[in-house]
Order: sequence, then C-alpha cells, then structure tokens
Amino acid sequence: MAAKPRPLTLPQGDRRPPAILLIGPTASGKTALAFELATRLPCDIISIDSAQVFRDMDVGTAKPDAATLARFPHRLIDLITPEQRYSAAAFRSDALREMAASTAAGRIPLLVGGTMLYVKALRSGLADLPQADPALRAQIDAEAAARGWPALHAELALLDPDTAARLKPNDAQRIQRAVEVLRLSGRSLGSFFAEQERAALPFRSLTLALVPADRGALHRRIEQRFDAMLQAGLIDEVAGLRRKYQLDGGLPSMRCVGYRQVWEMLEGQLPRGELRDRGVFATRQFAKRQLTWLRSMDELRIFDPLAADPTAAVLAAVDAHLSE
Repeated sequence: MAAKPRPLTLPQGDRRPPAILLIGPTASGKTALAFELATRLPCDIISIDSAQVFRDMDVGTAKPDAATLARFPHRLIDLITPEQRYSAAAFRSDALREMAASTAAGRIPLLVGGTMLYVKALRSGLADLPQADPALRAQIDAEAAARGWPALHAELALLDPDTAARLKPNDAQRIQRAVEVLRLSGRSLGSFFAEQERAALPFRSLTLALVPADRGALHRRIEQRFDAMLQAGLIDEVAGLRRKYQLDGGLPSMRCVGYRQVWEMLEGQLPRGELRDRGVFATRQFAKRQLTWLRSMDELRIFDPLAADPTAAVLAAVDAHLSE
C-alpha cells in the first residue's frame, strides 16, 4: 500500500507559498522523479511542456497513460487541438492560476518539464512589448539601406541610451526592434523590461535541474526512448492526426521533435529508412538546446539523474526548502 503524502507545514518566515520546479533535458528522468515527490509530498503536478498541451498527441510527447494520470493528475496537458497555437504568455497565465489553486488547497505546486522558454517566462515574467509592425519595419530597413545601421544606432542612443549601449552599431536585428518599439510606443525597451522584473514569480520557489554528467548516457536514453515511441505507434499516431485535423507542416504541433520527422516521411520528403536516425538526431539537438538554456539560468539546484541515488538528494533539498 502506497504511503500517504505527509501534510504541508509552512515555516513562519517567508509568507509566500512554496513551489517546486523540476526541469531538465528530455529523457533525463523528470517524470519518474516527479512521481516520487508526489508520492511523498502533497504536490499537484503542473506540466511545463509545450508539446503535451496538444490533445491526441500522446506517444510522441511521452504523455502519461490514463492509469498513471488517474494516480498522478497533470494540469496543463491536453489543452488545445494540434490545429491551434499556444504561447509562453498563455502558459504563464495558466500556470499562475493553477499554482494559486493548488496553494489555496494547502498543497504544493510541482511544475515539471523541459520547455525552457516557459520556465523563463514563469520565473522572470514577460515584457509586454508592442506587436511587430511589418510596414514600420520595412521603413526602418529602407532608412538603414540609405543611411546605414550605425546612423540608426546613433539615433537610438539619443532616445534610449541604455539599450544602445548594449548593442553594437551594426547589430541590425536588435537595432531594428529597439527603434520599432520606440516609434510604436514612445517608450524605451528598458521601460518594458522593468515592468517585466516587477512581475516576478509570487512564490517561494525552488528550481531543481537534472543535468546528466555523462552526455553519452543521455544520448543512449534518447535513442531508447525514440525507439520505444516508434514501437508504440508514433507513425500511426501522426497519420491519424492528419486524418482528424486540418494540419500543415508549419504548425507548432507538427514542428515538435519526432512529429516533424514523421510528417516529413509521410509527405515523401524523408525516406522511411532514415526516420529513426533523423528523429534521434533531432532529439539530441533538442536536448543540447535545453542544456544551453539551463547554463544561462541562475538560482538552480543541479542534480545528476545518473548518480547513485538522485532521489534522496532531491528530497533532501526539497525538505530543506520547505523548512526555510
């Protein structure tokens, strides 16, 4: 018989409710560790996965099966159809709502996943910048062609000196965006980012990062996982999605790792014999990008999921955090 999670007791110091983020690259063992935590603590699992938001995309997203979800319910999965789009801003809003509901019930939000843009949005907020204006961008590009990007950089330095100081005079893309924001809003980029900083996460959060020390072992796990997905019917799943929904290869759902490669195979753009190797390679590249994101983040507690007993080390860190 499974042990009942122990009740949550909050310390008397920091009055913000606690939250745990468990992040890491694909195939690093986040899900299994999350289940261990949820068995021992009164946690509500909230997904940080931009692929698991899509309904009917189960095999290729490694979504837990129905029996597992009955035992460990997940929030923020199966939100939209593969025809629709979801954003980091929508995730942050939805996640904060679910976290508030969890803490109101006296439980601990446990956010689990590997979509690092969502992690950054949740922890740091998002700058509410003006939408891009194609006509204005074309005008700025024409000015740059006539006067040069250093001239626009000099103009930026007069109106937004802080941003200009961070940019090189020929950094066309960033200068274009900074000038565009100024002309659209009359405000500097820095003023928007200052608002973002004030939108910090209103929780006393602990971010646990699983970072395998042995990259070769992670690659082997990725291979095994992709092989298991193929055996579980990934190709049939994508073929069924194509029949059920109005999809194209440019949609975010069909650009997910694994789905993109199967889509290309079904479109005749990729030989079937190359599917497995291309899928494994794409997943390895995805894991590499996730690890790059992690290296840029601060305030992480890093654990090696391939170590002798990572669960015990993670539990000790969580217990210490909850006791602060």
